[in-house]
Amino acid sequence: MSADASSYVALYRSGELAERVGCALQLLGAPCRVCPRLYSVDRLADERGLCRIGRHAIVASHFPHFGEEDCLRGWNGSGTIFFAGCNLRCVSCQNYGVSWEVEGREAPPERLAAMMQELQEIGCHNINWVTPEHVVPQILEALPLAVGGGLRLPIVYNTSAYDSPDSLALMDGVVDVYMPDLKLVGSERTRRYLGKRECFEVASRNVLEMQRQVGDLALDEQGLARRGLIVRHLVMPGLLDETEDVLRFVAKQLGSGTYVNLMGQYYPAGRTERHPEIDRRPYPEELLRAFEIADSLGLRRLDERSRRQTVRGALAYGPCERQWEAARRAGTFRGAARRGRDRPRL
Repeated sequence: MSADASSYVALYRSGELAERVGCALQLLGAPCRVCPRLYSVDRLADERGLCRIGRHAIVASHFPHFGEEDCLRGWNGSGTIFFAGCNLRCVSCQNYGVSWEVEGREAPPERLAAMMQELQEIGCHNINWVTPEHVVPQILEALPLAVGGGLRLPIVYNTSAYDSPDSLALMDGVVDVYMPDLKLVGSERTRRYLGKRECFEVASRNVLEMQRQVGDLALDEQGLARRGLIVRHLVMPGLLDETEDVLRFVAKQLGSGTYVNLMGQYYPAGRTERHPEIDRRPYPEELLRAFEIADSLGLRRLDERSRRQTVRGALAYGPCERQWEAARRAGTFRGAARRGRDRPRL
């Protein structure tokens, strides 16, 4: 992407970005309108709702991430900023300490802007805001400082899609690549596993708006993401019907040209011990079936690295892994599994 191609630079030069900062900060007042929960707290006064974030964002880490999609990580990494706190309560959260327990340090706008500039200076291909839904005003407050300091990288908005319409409107023209994670469709399961019954109803509307803003994913001549939509879906154990519903929504409402990453790295984490039906890894046949469903629906832009890893893992999965899984579910390896360690490498 050329030096001034990101549209947020034009917003900065016109003064509109500064105007949006003022509008965004108003969302923090009581009731908080940053996310759909509408908690009766005044975050401008550092009061905190379910996300447990007050006036300033809390950042768990920022670094070049090489585990993202190839079109994001490239050869120098995706410049990832992990925001602590979350407006959902996913029982299988693989970042439990960051999202539920809010591990990290407070980042006033000057520090947050400096993080973005640091990631650009070390050669990252983009700035990747992870779990930004509850800190949109704080991000926008920092962005003019970063742009004034020379930030020009594409912006990736890495979200659960449980965003408010106000927040997405403020991000129009700021975000280059939206990357929502569509988790589950059924309202009872979203209540049980995500902590919000209407999660998919909100997320589906938001993803349509994201696509309206940025369109299908466009890559540059080096294969790096320039602009567009990447939809993620994490395949969960025993929930292939949910996977099919998510993929059917993508195919029907977003179109066969939507870039989709079917992810197979689910493992027991967070509070899955309270939900034994999902307290295991997906079996290889479940992961392979997920790709078959996507193919049958005509989705033609599936992330190839995820597909290769899934096939390779299925070939490697054997009796030893099934025995390990049975022992873990019986409790032998439970403590290690909670921390995501001692799992067989596929």
